[in-house]
Amino acid sequence: MKLTLKIWRQENATAKGKMVDYPVDGIDGDMSFLEMLDILNEQLVEKGEDTIQFDHDCREGICGSCSLQINGEPHGPDKLIATCQLHMRSFKDGDTIYIEPFRAKAFPVIKDLIVDRTAFDRIQQAWGYVSVNTSGNTVDANTIPIEKEKADEAFNAATCIGCGACVAACKNASAMLFTSAKVSQYALLPQGRVEATERVQAMVRQMDEEGFGNCSNTGACEIECPKGISLENIARMNREYLAASVKG
Repeated sequence: MKLTLKIWRQENATAKGKMVDYPVDGIDGDMSFLEMLDILNEQLVEKGEDTIQFDHDCREGICGSCSLQINGEPHGPDKLIATCQLHMRSFKDGDTIYIEPFRAKAFPVIKDLIVDRTAFDRIQQAWGYVSVNTSGNTVDANTIPIEKEKADEAFNAATCIGCGACVAACKNASAMLFTSAKVSQYALLPQGRVEATERVQAMVRQMDEEGFGNCSNTGACEIECPKGISLENIARMNREYLAASVKG
């Protein structure tokens, strides 16, 4: 395939960025999207030009690093996959592909297509854990029976990879889906109920401090999420937050 890539280039968070055109040829449909970018970077190296910086790690849809806005969609045209799982057969010969970083105030550009998503880390650090000192004397998790339905819901929430597609898809750049998934994975289990009040208040407070917007209620976050995290988690977090606020 012969393609025209329009790629966002930006030196750093304060520099002015712009779209730059790059023609590529000989792209096979079985190549992944990131392999196509690797080929482009090899050509730029041969020309002595600055390579395009993009984030990636596992290339298996697990780590959430490869967050790109492709033709206006987080992770591209296919659903329930991350950018690294997108293949070039999703495009046609002669296509023009627009590639940009995720856009959000809380995700400042580091360089080109790489954004700083440590805001998610700080939300997680606010109370996205269970405070239990086992002192090395761990107890089998199966000691506490959990209904399968609840266990499945908690597991589904825990599949969130923190890629930020929900933020990029939202017109308000809201992190409600991410935060609610992290809250839900504990709220649904007895081990997480002990600190449920403190957890939801701390994580929502940190989310607001990071500068994320309010939920738009349009559902774009769930549609673009590579793991299909449900909007039900946002409803659950809202209930948890209301209950925690009443408790004071």
